Amino acid sequence: MKRLNPFAKKPPVVAVIRLQGAIAAGTRGQLNDATLAPVIEKAFSKGKPAAVALEINSPGGSPVQSALIGSRIRRLAEEKGIPVIAFVEDVAASGGYWLAAAADEIYADDSSVVGSIGVISAGFGASVFLSRQGFERRVHTAGKSKSMMDPFRPEKPEDVARLKQMLEQIHENFIEHVKTRRGSKLADEPELYTGEIWIGRKAKEVGLIDEIGHLVPVLKARFGEKVKFRRYGVKRSVLQRFGATLAQDALAGIEERAEFARFGL
Repeated sequence: MKRLNPFAKKPPVVAVIRLQGAIAAGTRGQLNDATLAPVIEKAFSKGKPAAVALEINSPGGSPVQSALIGSRIRRLAEEKGIPVIAFVEDVAASGGYWLAAAADEIYADDSSVVGSIGVISAGFGASVFLSRQGFERRVHTAGKSKSMMDPFRPEKPEDVARLKQMLEQIHENFIEHVKTRRGSKLADEPELYTGEIWIGRKAKEVGLIDEIGHLVPVLKARFGEKVKFRRYGVKRSVLQRFGATLAQDALAGIEERAEFARFGL
């Protein structure tokens, strides 16, 4: 009757947070701090988990949302004294790697894509097309820097210079985060912060991950065969489940698919 004994030792529990998809503010079906806040808070607060595991499969996205999510994870881990272990699936690149670096340890598969420590800004220019169609773009501002990188006007060298300066600042923040979190584990690799990506064991060689391994066997080896997994993730609303937001979900899906495609996935 051991199961009725209130003094019997309970098996350890690991809270597992699923972080799947692109990172973007206010976009349906994608990762952002507002959506994930209650999920992360619950994972750290329900009972006393032996550890929190992050299941990561993300090509990145918003640097601000990546930082907000990562900071929330670190704050709770330190407040509650709970270790955080990340497990990379297909990809943890760019903002996805920012999330992985929030963990105390990072595991990946032999074929996982890891890294892309860089910043990108992409768009389209339609000024030539509009001109050929007889359209004239009219923009009036108060403040010389108010209109920048307008896709319907020719690109200006000064705008490009300003944009590159902004990207460099964000890149420096990214590099500082990785160095702070990974410290002496990082190899002296000149390509580490160029946006280069690394696969499996190569990622381990340069210090971006700690070991090759998968969630269940790694955590069973650490906490015992009887360890329990309590899973947390973003739940779709009733309207989403029944297709009432089909158009928005389709657009978000196309954008996310494009992000994954950058890494051949």
